[in-house]
Amino acid sequence: MARHNRVAKGSDQRGETYEVSYQPDWLRLIKVTRTLESGRQSTKTLFKNAAKAEQSPGHKIRTRVESKEQRVEFEIELDDPQGIVRRIIIETVATGGGEGLQFSIDGPQPKRR
Repeated sequence: MARHNRVAKGSDQRGETYEVSYQPDWLRLIKVTRTLESGRQSTKTLFKNAAKAEQSPGHKIRTRVESKEQRVEFEIELDDPQGIVRRIIIETVATGGGEGLQFSIDGPQPKRR
């Protein structure tokens, strides 16, 4: 059986804070990407899980990301009974028509043979 979600905080390129609820046995890291005025993209690691997986993550992937400052809030739940999902990408637009953000939610590294 999977363990309960943990809560952590992180910050993006502009110093805006985020709260992340994540599964400690599945989530490896979350990156946030924003498009700059110049058209280039900037990517920063929002959160990195330093803990090693202690057990199987279970069949459901659950992650929540919230930033009151950015007015961004979303939660995903994905059924993954065979444990094949390695990355989830979420594209958002801040409430009020702000800039778009992309979140890359990475799970465990594939096991080496």
